[in-house]
Amino acid sequence: MADILLIEDDVTIRTALSRGLRDLGHAVASSPTALDGLRLAVQDRPDLIVLDLGLPDLDGRELLRMLRAVSKVPVIVATARDGDAEMVPVLDSGADDYVVKPYSAAQLDARIRAVLRRTVTATVEPLRLGGLTVDPKARTATLDGRELDLTPREFDVLHFLAARPGEVVTKRELLTEVWQVPYGGADKTVDVHISWLRRKLGETAARPRYLHTVRGVGVKLVGPE
Repeated sequence: MADILLIEDDVTIRTALSRGLRDLGHAVASSPTALDGLRLAVQDRPDLIVLDLGLPDLDGRELLRMLRAVSKVPVIVATARDGDAEMVPVLDSGADDYVVKPYSAAQLDARIRAVLRRTVTATVEPLRLGGLTVDPKARTATLDGRELDLTPREFDVLHFLAARPGEVVTKRELLTEVWQVPYGGADKTVDVHISWLRRKLGETAARPRYLHTVRGVGVKLVGPE
């Protein structure tokens, strides 16, 4: 399966999840603190990190920002609170997904598999649209020759749209195909990621170049006029 790093300070949760994920075929390393977790992330290069926000030595969101400065490893955040007020800042810091406590090892395994499916390298040719190039194999995107600094989820959204140039894609379709959430999910999550992509593409909703919103329908990626 996958090499998982679990950063969780609660020894009961950490032990139960480690055992449960190992039973499901994963290799699991764990840490009770943020700084030791960061050390293991850099040293061992896991396939995915499960990160608790309430750590004793450092806020989980700060650790997430530190991780994103040195690695693009997928991160699933674990939190006891749900809702946009909690989750939007977490996604803004670079999380790929989140789970709300309490959750089981089987639920976490499903999230892990979904996130890793999205980050599997594709063997297809780069997609080009105007000055924008999206390379699924290298998981990089460049604009006018300059590489864009995208999170894994931002790349997934851009790649999905670039593979359908000029086609209007609904928020529900993005949630289903990119977030792997067929029966729910917050449209606000899509709005936030589209907003981040616009900023990195050097445009705004009022003056779009590549990302065009079709009011009441969805969004499409087109070449600049």
